Amino acid sequence: MTSDSHLFKQQSGKRRLPLYQGKMIHQFTHKFAEPRYWVDENEGRKSILGRNGIDNGQKLNYQGYRLGFRDVARNTDIRTMIASLTTPQVFAGNTLILSQKFSNKNELLFVVTALNSFACDFIIRQKVTVHCNMLYVYQLPIPRLTAGDEYFSEIVEGAAKLICTTPEFDDLAEEVGLGSHKNGVTDETERAEIRAELDGMIAHLYGLSQEEFAYILTTFPLVPDAVKQAALTAYVGKLSNMGV
Repeated sequence: MTSDSHLFKQQSGKRRLPLYQGKMIHQFTHKFAEPRYWVDENEGRKSILGRNGIDNGQKLNYQGYRLGFRDVARNTDIRTMIASLTTPQVFAGNTLILSQKFSNKNELLFVVTALNSFACDFIIRQKVTVHCNMLYVYQLPIPRLTAGDEYFSEIVEGAAKLICTTPEFDDLAEEVGLGSHKNGVTDETERAEIRAELDGMIAHLYGLSQEEFAYILTTFPLVPDAVKQAALTAYVGKLSNMGV
């Protein structure tokens, strides 16, 4: 962020957009902390396009929904991979690593769910020490699911309910079938239930046995036991549905 620090304003204002940093997001939420800096939109566009870029009003990445995860992440933290979606019309500093725009928003919601799962986090915790960068993320075995695959629609619906909780996500909510942010879930108890179900489904997609998933959960000592038990219970519930 140092090279672009001249762009950062300490007050919001007309045509100034929030500068997102990693600490402003948490798993499935874009409102974990308030912004400290703002960027003039015209200045931000010039910086993105570069010295020789021509701004003819084309849509740039900052104007769409993007997947983001924290760069500063330790394998001793309560969770290491912390990912969510950002709203349109925000810029980001280098402590928040952002994707390019996803054309398929259902797949975008699936990917953020996979990244936030205990199964995926277990893998990346073996690699990360202080920074969680793209080198590690590229090595993750993310299941390649799309519409029609088992659990895909359930995962997309659950992720949408967790993420689409403010009006900025109305377009996304409508596109993926949730309707609007009014159908998002803000009650913490209900959110925890949805997250447990998502973790149970992702564990099945990775082909984990009950014993393997139970072991993975033990490697997160700072996560409350109730959260881990809920995830394991959800996993077992899926076994029952499969007739196992």
